[in-house]
Amino acid sequence: MTVPKITVVGSYATGLTMRVDRLPSSGETVLANGYRVDYGGKGSNQAVGCARLGVQVAFVSRLGQDSFGVMAQSLYREEGIDLTFVKQVPGAPTGVGFIIVDAAGHNCITIDPGANESLTRSEVVNSKAAFDSTALVMTQLEIPVEAAEAALAQARSQGAVTILNPAPARPLPGSVLQLVDILTPNETEAKVLAGKAPDAPIGPEQIAHDLLACGVKQVVMTLGENGALIVTQSSSTRIPAHVMAVVDTTGAGDSFNAGLAVATAFGEPLEAAVRFAVITGGLAVTKAGVIPSLPSRGEVLQFYSERRLSPPAWLSESRSQGQQ
Repeated sequence: MTVPKITVVGSYATGLTMRVDRLPSSGETVLANGYRVDYGGKGSNQAVGCARLGVQVAFVSRLGQDSFGVMAQSLYREEGIDLTFVKQVPGAPTGVGFIIVDAAGHNCITIDPGANESLTRSEVVNSKAAFDSTALVMTQLEIPVEAAEAALAQARSQGAVTILNPAPARPLPGSVLQLVDILTPNETEAKVLAGKAPDAPIGPEQIAHDLLACGVKQVVMTLGENGALIVTQSSSTRIPAHVMAVVDTTGAGDSFNAGLAVATAFGEPLEAAVRFAVITGGLAVTKAGVIPSLPSRGEVLQFYSERRLSPPAWLSESRSQGQQ
């Protein structure tokens, strides 16, 4: 079986995490515990998630010349990710994210992009070899929009599928949205992309159709514990979530996107790919932290077995060939 290649263009940010009984209100200080330093950044998390599910991964990113940057490079070597196009930038700090997780597993996050801001359009264009023979290109918005646009354009020029995870949410020009085969916002991000207020009382199907009208080919909206919604020009399909014991929701979105990308790269139709992504995203909430929670092929297969579900053929085949 041929193992496909996925190219991820995105961010790395060291995650500085602590746990609280409840999230603080504006101006309030609350006591925390469990402080830890983790690997983070949506691009990096999704690259690791894809690698653990058994595809070849090339990562295009920028780090600072500091200890956090060295940490990141060690991670990619351990996970078997091609870091040829992961560069350290003189004079810039590695990106950092501050994460607070409450007792129910909900979180809030702030990010200083640091070296990620140096990933410009020209830097992506100069990384053209990272896109060679790739089946799918995935990017996010923790890097400059011009870099994400360049990644999507390079993918289109080579016939690869494009996925944009539009987080953190920001308005995007039509020139970017028209390059997207699969857009993966949550409900709030979808509203922002459509030019609405984050709390606007508009249903997810309507928001998704507004995004299709902007040029996106397909929308896969994540709905948390309610699963996901697939909206195309001709159909709208809800994929329910599986009941999971929630420990920490921090990595769920990245794990969902990784699962969607891998299943799509292996040739699954969209609905089947989203069903797989719902499982990988769900498994991520059962463990604390992001990198520790991203499931391996073996863990996903175990879930299928425990729930008496039939796994995709490519998942079983790759396991039999020794890929974990």
